[in-house]
Amino acid sequence: MSNATFTSRAAKSLRNSQLRRNINKATTTIRGKTARVTAELPDWEALRLAGREIKRSTLAELDKHLIALEESVTRAGGTVHWARDAAEAREIVVRLTKAHNTDQVIKIKSMTTDEIELNPALEGAGIRPYETDLADMIVQMGREKPSHLLVPAIHKNRVEIRDLFRDQMGSHGEGLSDRPTDLTKAARAYLRDKFLETRVAISGANFAVAETGSVVVVESEGNGRMCLTLPDVLISIMGIEKVLPRWQDLEVFLQLLPRAATGERMNPYTSIWTGTVPGDGPREFHLVLLDNGRSKILADEVSRETLHCIRCSRCLNVCPVYERAGGHAYDSMYQGPIGAIVTPQLKGLEEAGSLPYASSLCGACHEVCPVKINIPQILVHLRGKVVESKRETALGKLSGENMAMQVASRLFNNQQALEWSLWAGRLGQKLLTRDGVMPWLPPPLSGWTLSRDFPALPEQSFRDWWKQRENGK
Repeated sequence: MSNATFTSRAAKSLRNSQLRRNINKATTTIRGKTARVTAELPDWEALRLAGREIKRSTLAELDKHLIALEESVTRAGGTVHWARDAAEAREIVVRLTKAHNTDQVIKIKSMTTDEIELNPALEGAGIRPYETDLADMIVQMGREKPSHLLVPAIHKNRVEIRDLFRDQMGSHGEGLSDRPTDLTKAARAYLRDKFLETRVAISGANFAVAETGSVVVVESEGNGRMCLTLPDVLISIMGIEKVLPRWQDLEVFLQLLPRAATGERMNPYTSIWTGTVPGDGPREFHLVLLDNGRSKILADEVSRETLHCIRCSRCLNVCPVYERAGGHAYDSMYQGPIGAIVTPQLKGLEEAGSLPYASSLCGACHEVCPVKINIPQILVHLRGKVVESKRETALGKLSGENMAMQVASRLFNNQQALEWSLWAGRLGQKLLTRDGVMPWLPPPLSGWTLSRDFPALPEQSFRDWWKQRENGK
């Protein structure tokens, strides 16, 4: 995370008209597809309620389900590792990789690896990571951060991607056109040798089933299937909230996720593996269960709904703030409305306290969320925490905002003082009022009128009108 606020980063993005066109085109397309296919299901709302209830009940007994998952994975021949934070998770993965004397790994569905900043740790240990998801590969080649949960390279158009491939792919990029089929063919050829020669693969996970020890990855390109079956060693990093108690629970989420995420009725590639099987797939499987702040979120009664998220990204595609500011303004692996509540809780309010304000609170995210996370409520809750944390500092106590709120509190608790201030305000505004509004206010109130007019105080307050009405009876 940088020291800049969301507002300052968003201001930079807003000056990039090409970026805004790219994002608008992509989110509009995805939004239309998801709306059509979710409307097809007569029981869509029942599925959403079922998904929310499964998540709620699972989190209520999370410790029990995680222990059951560990037992099932171990029984199936896998090994479970527990990581309290990002540093511990990085150490586990680097140690396991180095133990197999390899200088490269292939990766798939690696949102959690971005969360723990695994790639720099691997590179620091002399191990080169290769992202195999097309969009993730584009982001890695451009040395950028993802800008969308599901489509990490949504900020780039095909001409920009072509230029990047020409620069980074050697012979595979020579003379490359910007046609999507040609770009895909070049990426496939570039990655083919990596799939066949790399001994260690690293994945994330969409779900894991405690009952059977099965881990689930859904993806659209088939590269995940290559990563999950060809290497000798598979290391999967999973946030602890991804566990599901029963195999039957997958029925709900494998219907919710593809329709909400990409507007597909069925996910193109759904890979499910359980431990190790001689002669079939990796000979060694490791599951890293990542906390990294999730237990802290679980302890908060208001914001624990955050952990219901299935990373479908539908909230990003309907968010007017995300569509204009872009994903890089969030300076996080998690962008949009869900990022505005996830990141401050994982990174801390002191580092990401501006993100809860990256919302108009229009409620569109809550309306479309497939598991009904009340994101606006959590945003307001986190804003309250930001305010409280500022009040605890000497600088915060002396801030203009805090002092203004203190004055307002005293005024509203003293009727005579309030009436006097309203009288003084009506008198003082006469020089500033034009057509019923004040288009300009002196500093520090000028910050308000830089972008909006301030309504003038009415000549008669409601209290005065009521008093006059009662006296006239």
